[in-house]
Amino acid sequence: MWGKNLLFPNSSLAFWFKERTIDLLIAFSGIIAVLLATIYVHFLTPPSWEQHSKVVNIPGGTGFQEISRILEENGIVRDRRSFYLLGRLEEAVPRVKAGEYEFHTGMTPGAVLAKLVRGEVIKYPITIPEGFNIFQVGEVLEQAKVCGKKFFLEKTRDRAFIASLGLDAESLEGYLFPDTYNLPKGFGEEQVIHQMVSRFKTVYASLAARAEHLGLNRKEVVILASMIEKEAKDDQERRLISAVFHNRLHRGMALQSDPTAVYGVRRGKAASERITKQDLQRRTPHNTYHISGLPKGPIANPGLKSLKAALYPADVNYLYFVSKNDGTHYFSRTLEEHNRAVNRYQRKGKKNKKQEISPIKHGRSQFTLPNHSEFHENAKLSPA
Repeated sequence: MWGKNLLFPNSSLAFWFKERTIDLLIAFSGIIAVLLATIYVHFLTPPSWEQHSKVVNIPGGTGFQEISRILEENGIVRDRRSFYLLGRLEEAVPRVKAGEYEFHTGMTPGAVLAKLVRGEVIKYPITIPEGFNIFQVGEVLEQAKVCGKKFFLEKTRDRAFIASLGLDAESLEGYLFPDTYNLPKGFGEEQVIHQMVSRFKTVYASLAARAEHLGLNRKEVVILASMIEKEAKDDQERRLISAVFHNRLHRGMALQSDPTAVYGVRRGKAASERITKQDLQRRTPHNTYHISGLPKGPIANPGLKSLKAALYPADVNYLYFVSKNDGTHYFSRTLEEHNRAVNRYQRKGKKNKKQEISPIKHGRSQFTLPNHSEFHENAKLSPA
């Protein structure tokens, strides 16, 4: 008996396992079931079967552990530890993008993680109206929390950044195409500028051949279009206003456009505020009352209609126009006709006023300024 035990020392252990096979299988199955249930609950099921939407903001620079905590606190995931583990297992941690997200409580952890990796942030329609300048565009973007106005304006004047966009300009005035953009909050200055400039380039590409035919470069077209945009209230008049500017340029006459006199100096004033004599007499690189040819750069961001008008002026010989105070203008061929129009539309109903009629093309002011012959002799007809 003793020798038999020496030959089969583990026989009793084998017998024990044989006798308890069923018990072991049941125990092992239980462990597997618990493990599968844990995986199912923490990785495959949503925190609630009722779908309640919730907006959650993931700040830039937030670590994945903190993201997991934020999602748990907002009821988007059941357990932050298991969600963190899922992110590690999926190697998704470095690919998660910050931003404002809309989740619902019926989403599985995997679906939540996938949305974060794809960067499916909430986007809002932001409209940039035609004729807004860079200061106004920055204000719109800041109010929409897309980016900060201060840093936006700095980027629009950053020559290195502008060059990286393929533009040769001192600022991005004129090249931020007015349109409705779907943008997320916190999108950033460079990103939004890239979209706007890209949109401008796409639009301008269809007009480049016409500009070349007229002998105009892109900067000259944008400057003309920006002036038309600020002068025109009625779409039907854009090509007529363009014709006045073209005709004056060809004759070497000063353009004398009111909006150029206040560009960059009326940032805090209402756009509807009346332009004064002091405004028109102010000497700036943009004021076409004191320079010949086109201003130094665009004075606003023109839309497609004004860009087209700059390249397709009406076939008329008008040299003057004056506001009729109803959103339209009266156009004249001669100074005498223009003066009569000024008297009719700008001085009508004003009593005890004995101001001299200004011998210039003019839209809104009513006072005498120096004749265009008194302007700088060395000013260029158009920018290089």
